Amino acid sequence: MEKEKFTVDQILSMDLPNIILYAAPVMLSLVAIEWIISYKQKKDYYDSKDTISAAVIGLVNVAMSAGLKILTFGVILFFYNLVPWSIPATWWSYILCIIWIDFWRYWAHRVGHENRFWWATHVTHHNSEKYNWSVAFRLSWTQHIKVIFFIPVALTGFHPVVFFICHQIEVLYQFWIHTEYIHKLPRPIEYIFTTPSHHRVHHSSDAKYLDKNYGSTLIIWDRIFGTFQPEEERPKYGLTEPVNTYNPITLNFHEWRDIYIDVKNSKSLKEAYHMMFGSPAQIAAEKKAAMEAAEQKKKAA
Repeated sequence: MEKEKFTVDQILSMDLPNIILYAAPVMLSLVAIEWIISYKQKKDYYDSKDTISAAVIGLVNVAMSAGLKILTFGVILFFYNLVPWSIPATWWSYILCIIWIDFWRYWAHRVGHENRFWWATHVTHHNSEKYNWSVAFRLSWTQHIKVIFFIPVALTGFHPVVFFICHQIEVLYQFWIHTEYIHKLPRPIEYIFTTPSHHRVHHSSDAKYLDKNYGSTLIIWDRIFGTFQPEEERPKYGLTEPVNTYNPITLNFHEWRDIYIDVKNSKSLKEAYHMMFGSPAQIAAEKKAAMEAAEQKKKAA
């Protein structure tokens, strides 16, 4: 039997459930409850300006996602239609698809920390110095180009409806792990799934916690690929070099601006390439060392 191919119009006409949209009132309510509890308990988990900034970033991102729906659907459908095989839409295909998407989310997330170009599409999620459920809304306005990381999922042949529903489930899972109120869970859960404890480590700017725990739904990828770090002392959140602003535009584009400046000031194509695609941690260390050397030279003069 010949494989059924799909167009974007066909998928849109199916009126797929927007799970994230349905969950939005619940998420907003939980943010409000967590905020009120932390205020009454005099915890430092929330900052009003930071939360408003996160809300603005999240709302714009939702609008952009809706506007780019045809493009993102089109990319996935193009590659799904390329291959002659398909995986039927059955209960077990949803499980397999979530695992396969999660594997690629791990690598997309890891590349987003280890390559400066992709870091610029992700840094917005990390530039808050607080850790609460509102931080889950801080998704970069340029993150949508990450759709290319999920082309292998489309090429595997998962039914487009299965893919789009599973991807929403994966994104929705990220919400609950952004809290300090949930401590460590029973060992089997902590061993297999990404939990608030794991993700607090990931959001830390402490040296021992940097570039760890990339897993989205499953933490097993970090255990397999050597990027796992258990939570020990309470993390310090935010970037190693704070942005010190609540402006949503700056929070979304400050790294792109810095890349432009560094590439423009590069003395060779090799240096320019390094400034655009090198390791953010390595580039930051090099820039710090250069500044210290310049200061030492100035003092010696």
